[in-house]
Amino acid sequence: MTDTIISRCEAKGLRMTGQRRIIARVLEQSDDHPDVEQLYARAVATDPQISIATVYRTVKLFEEAGILEKLEFGDGRARYEDADRDHHDHLIDLSTGEVIEFVDPEIEELQERIARKLGYELRGHRLELYGVRKKR
Repeated sequence: MTDTIISRCEAKGLRMTGQRRIIARVLEQSDDHPDVEQLYARAVATDPQISIATVYRTVKLFEEAGILEKLEFGDGRARYEDADRDHHDHLIDLSTGEVIEFVDPEIEELQERIARKLGYELRGHRLELYGVRKKR
């Protein structure tokens, strides 16, 4: 990440209230993929006056501005991550809901090769793998 969520919001002309700044900081400090309920619980620990509605509105605003990326892993919960993060793919554990980030150069090259073979220049992709941990 080259800069903060707050600085990117300000650069896009978004009005950054104190509560929006708290929500932005919570997002920056998250090393997981929080949903709105999780963001709310973390934000309200800093400012008990923040409402769940404020978190919903702020997340929607940040998403529409291209600051956040909305992720849906089929569990009915929209999760969020900083849209400015380095590229990575996701492995979702269907038993626990854990989301594991990974980068695999072989997969990256294979995707490029497939796109070229089909006559395309790859501009982006999203890979989500779903599985359960094998019993040992």
